[in-house]
Amino acid sequence: MSIRHTPGGFMKTLSISTLAVLSASLLSAAEPVLTPQERDHALQLLRDSEAEFLQLTSGLSQAQWAYKPAPDRWSVGETAEHIVLAEGLLFSKLEEAMANTPNPDWEAKTAGKTEFIERVMPDRSHKAQAPEPIQPHEKWTSSETIARYKEARARTRKVIDDTDAPLKSHTCEHPAAVFGTLNAYQWLIYIPLHNIRHNQQISEVKNSPGFPKQ
Repeated sequence: MSIRHTPGGFMKTLSISTLAVLSASLLSAAEPVLTPQERDHALQLLRDSEAEFLQLTSGLSQAQWAYKPAPDRWSVGETAEHIVLAEGLLFSKLEEAMANTPNPDWEAKTAGKTEFIERVMPDRSHKAQAPEPIQPHEKWTSSETIARYKEARARTRKVIDDTDAPLKSHTCEHPAAVFGTLNAYQWLIYIPLHNIRHNQQISEVKNSPGFPKQ
């Protein structure tokens, strides 16, 4: 698949994919086990966000990796580090949800949250402050960051590849009240959607006027 970096290009592709999975979800809304469409959708999000991330971050010089468009803006390297740290934190929330006993009210508690996450996470018109544990501190080289990203993503992919567990009935709380209770499937797709959000940020840095040519 070719990755498009034109404004709105990825979002249009995401919207078509989202409509397909939401239609399937409506047909089996009370089923805690993932539908084939939901599983395929999660895998596609993981694959696409990974391919885009690697395309954006590979082959950069140290000057390009460390360039900041402004003192209060993150570099490519800082954004990439944040993506890796966030994937670890989000994966731990997925694990927390799965460790909890099935929530008998999962359907009511998580209704509409999949659509909400799909809508708000890639939308960078609304900015948010990253919590301290996932703020970047430039502690890895570019090769270390990319290696850690690949390791984390392989672990996430393994969940959707291997599990037949009823992901939607296992829940835990998001620290932000706007999200509230999320189920394990929602935590799972949160990972690539967060990745997509910050892939856009990396693209913005690379398209800024002062970005080094080499």
